[in-house]
Amino acid sequence: MAGEILDNKGRGEAGWSWPPIHPEGRKYGVIAVAISLVPLLIFDWEIIGWPLLLLSIGVFAFFRDPERVVPQAENSIVAPADGVVSLITTVEPPTELQVDDGSGFAGLPPGPVTRISIFMSVFDVHINRAPIAGTVRRLVYIPGKFVNADLDKASEENERQHLLIERADGVAIGFTQIAGLIARRIVPFVKPGDTVAKGQRVGLIRFGSRVDVYLPAGTDPKVLMGQRCIAGETVLAELGAQGLLEGVSQ
Repeated sequence: MAGEILDNKGRGEAGWSWPPIHPEGRKYGVIAVAISLVPLLIFDWEIIGWPLLLLSIGVFAFFRDPERVVPQAENSIVAPADGVVSLITTVEPPTELQVDDGSGFAGLPPGPVTRISIFMSVFDVHINRAPIAGTVRRLVYIPGKFVNADLDKASEENERQHLLIERADGVAIGFTQIAGLIARRIVPFVKPGDTVAKGQRVGLIRFGSRVDVYLPAGTDPKVLMGQRCIAGETVLAELGAQGLLEGVSQ
């Protein structure tokens, strides 16, 4: 069938098709349509009704959930979010991803790592995906503020959710979903103990936000500031020998 991609080996016919709407967003789209129809059908206020109807189409578009073809290289780390690389900096991983939480998994080791921040505007796809395949070791929600997600301080002040995924060889990648000015809810699709594939959907953030990815020590980013990323497809980095050793030594 035209437009269907069967796998990552070139089989199937690639083509454009309307992306499906994620179930999480269908109710919001229906509510928006219903509200827009009130001034159109009951009061005949076209000057209000038509803009509201266009806005409701935008609500459906926000929750679009296109298919992605995930790079299969074993050591590739893929972008967990659509958007623009807004920051590449050296930081300590969040405390919530380092401390021993009693689960039997020690968490990320202390020490500076490279953090890649991907800013999502309201026009981007907001389904977030796993940067590597493995087991979800942590999912920590932290309430907070709703300042502009494009600001560096959003990593420590905004409402956010930390996720930590560990590969079978012990390498772990942490990343953080951060709510922004308009975003008001982070919705997880996974829980600790779940096994996920690289590029698998793990959650969404409603209406504009950011995702921070913490690369293992010794791992160099393959993206640049201002570069646009596609969740599940863009390779952020590739694990080298040092990064692998860091993960196995945990």
